[in-house]
Amino acid sequence: MRRTLIALGTGLGLLGSTAVSAPAQAADDVTAPLASTVATAQQVAAFWLADGAANLKNATPYAVDTAVRVIRVPSGAQRGKPGYVEPAPGPSSPNGKLPTTSGKVFFVGADGQAHWCTGTAVQSVYRNVVATAGHCLYDTEGYSITLDKWVFVPGYSEGTTPWGLYVGKQAFAHHDFAVYRDSDRDYAFVNVYNGVVPSSSGVLTDSGRLVDNIGGQGLTYNQPTNPSIDVFGYPAGPNPDGTQPYAGQTLERSHGKTFNAAAPAIKGDDLIGTDSPFTGEGSLGSSWLLNYGNGNRSGYLNGITISVSDTDGDKRYDTSVSPYFDGELYGVYSAAKNLWTGSIA
Repeated sequence: MRRTLIALGTGLGLLGSTAVSAPAQAADDVTAPLASTVATAQQVAAFWLADGAANLKNATPYAVDTAVRVIRVPSGAQRGKPGYVEPAPGPSSPNGKLPTTSGKVFFVGADGQAHWCTGTAVQSVYRNVVATAGHCLYDTEGYSITLDKWVFVPGYSEGTTPWGLYVGKQAFAHHDFAVYRDSDRDYAFVNVYNGVVPSSSGVLTDSGRLVDNIGGQGLTYNQPTNPSIDVFGYPAGPNPDGTQPYAGQTLERSHGKTFNAAAPAIKGDDLIGTDSPFTGEGSLGSSWLLNYGNGNRSGYLNGITISVSDTDGDKRYDTSVSPYFDGELYGVYSAAKNLWTGSIA
């Protein structure tokens, strides 16, 4: 059942009276506004780009639900007929075989500080959809429905916005995550406005639609577990032993086979895991791409990192986990794929 999230007031939690559910059509998605007007979106862009992009540069990796105990579980039966959304290959990558579709999502957290996760562009009707972890969009710690001043910067590096900055307009998530914090549904899709870059006079200049500029990954669901997958993200945090192998400044890649997993502490009993050395901070929202091609730098999104785990007890993370992508995920994506956004410049 499709439900629409509506803000009613301030100072109360999501499970209190800040939201109501209004039944509509046929998918278990909820939607919430981010920057719903052009004027608001311009203010959000100015917040991140002002003073030489100081807020982008000073943002820290999000550290909510970054690590969890993961257990392997037996593989179940195939969930349904596999489905696919074809990718839209992007331009030549400055990083060689790495995708241009990955970047950082920036927002202001419940602590009032600027943070970031990883996100990725996905193909859609209006070429304007970003995928990330649900808790890199919905506020799971404070009293707001969504995290504030949400933007996507593909190819971000040290304050630069090589493909522009894209302000989020509308958020889509699964009802069970938005309301019950069910980690089996910890994924989200965001429609973003056209990108903007600041001109020498400080006026925002339109840089075009997201997927037109950088390409968009495909999407697939109801796939069997155990294929190899490529994970792309910006890990930054330390291992439990204190070592910090990643700085979060460049896009990283790992490769491993997937398996069925569970994480009871975060209400996750229908997850998938993959071998990956990524640390949790920074890599939340990383894309898991099936059949990724080094030549065209595209594949099919089949997972999103929601946490990491040290499964062998050596105090170094070795596993990333994601919700299993099934038909209900496709329903949430389908609610986002047809929404037009336009320009804010």
